[in-house]
Amino acid sequence: MSDPTTHSEPTPVTVAYFYRVRWGFHDEWWDLFRRNHYPILADQVKGGRLLEIQAYGPRFHGDGRAGWTYLVTITYRDWAAVESHAEAEIAERLFPDRERYLAEERRRFELLDAHWDVPLEERRLE
Repeated sequence: MSDPTTHSEPTPVTVAYFYRVRWGFHDEWWDLFRRNHYPILADQVKGGRLLEIQAYGPRFHGDGRAGWTYLVTITYRDWAAVESHAEAEIAERLFPDRERYLAEERRRFELLDAHWDVPLEERRLE
């Protein structure tokens, strides 16, 4: 594996964020994510820190072996963008009702059984 921090030119970095939501709370979690977290991410796309946001859920219920309920991939401009954080400042600007925002974010994380992040490295097929 190559070290992505050694490239001479900025290279985009994609990170997969996996969320396993407690059974019966999928719709509530998704609503909170879209209402409170997605606007912060979208603001960062406008600002250039993020290049792309994609969200996925399994099409079918299946047997549960996937281990996740929602998968969100975020492509950052480069490793420096991955390491920088401006979410708190953006949240203060976008959500003036700070108490409600913080309560809903607490609730969103209460609904999770698990959450993990996986920086992805693209592999050449040819």
